[in-house]
Amino acid sequence: MKIIQLEYFCAVSRYHSITQAAQKLYVTQPAISSAIRELEKEFSISLFTRSKNHMTLTKEGEIFYQKANELLNTIKQTSSEFYDLGRKVTPIRIGIPPLLSTIFFPEMLIAFQKEYPDIPVELIEYASIRAANLVQEDILDLALVNMNFYEIDKLNSCQILSDQIVFCVSPEHPLAKEDAVTIEMLKDEPLIMYNTDSVQNATLDSLFESIKVKPHVLMRASQLYTIQNFVKNNLGGAFLYSSLLKNMTGLIGIPIVPTINQEIGLVWKKGKYINSSVEKYISFTRKYAETIVRN
Repeated sequence: MKIIQLEYFCAVSRYHSITQAAQKLYVTQPAISSAIRELEKEFSISLFTRSKNHMTLTKEGEIFYQKANELLNTIKQTSSEFYDLGRKVTPIRIGIPPLLSTIFFPEMLIAFQKEYPDIPVELIEYASIRAANLVQEDILDLALVNMNFYEIDKLNSCQILSDQIVFCVSPEHPLAKEDAVTIEMLKDEPLIMYNTDSVQNATLDSLFESIKVKPHVLMRASQLYTIQNFVKNNLGGAFLYSSLLKNMTGLIGIPIVPTINQEIGLVWKKGKYINSSVEKYISFTRKYAETIVRN
């Protein structure tokens, strides 16, 4: 049994697909298939029930997955401890949603690297829900997320700020002179929404559902530049964090009634060994949050 075989097996168990596991791990499908066959042969066990496009764990496979996952987590934590002992600094892997990265970066990263120039940071763009899941899977060390989703209690967290969602339009839009809007007023408006793996989207979808309205979504986008251009050209309106507007021109942010508050924060996995670099980043974030509140 090899560690890499267990990693391939656990990936297929999570994604229920050799194809998807291969894509996520950047390896070939035959390599993963071979690893699983070798595990089944070594332990005389059938791990999966195979169908055309889906892999389902057998009863024995479920037990094997639990044990394998525990073993891999132990290996990862022990490796982190060994790196600390040897003072080998590995990059801190941080997931950041594109919209939130505009609010906090690069200023936050510059400030951290000024204080800790020897600690490398690797930033990877993921929407909040996906980033939080990757923290749970130990693929990311930390994630900057919108904290308004139901599984937030499964993670350790540090709130950085509280923001509001506003409805953004061009100055030529019919609603541009309104002091405030309600979700009811937007039921027929063409909307540019954020991508589907977004906490903000889930919040807005629930509000439209509460008034039994299906929103008129013109486009779903993940990049702020795209959203801004569509709104500036009066092709539709968009829901954005109010903090974003200070660095944007050509858009008008209209308050929404009732107010939609959103908490933004940093999350990390519960029960996981935190190496000194990650611990320093968490501590730095807490201080950074205090600075934002004071200002």
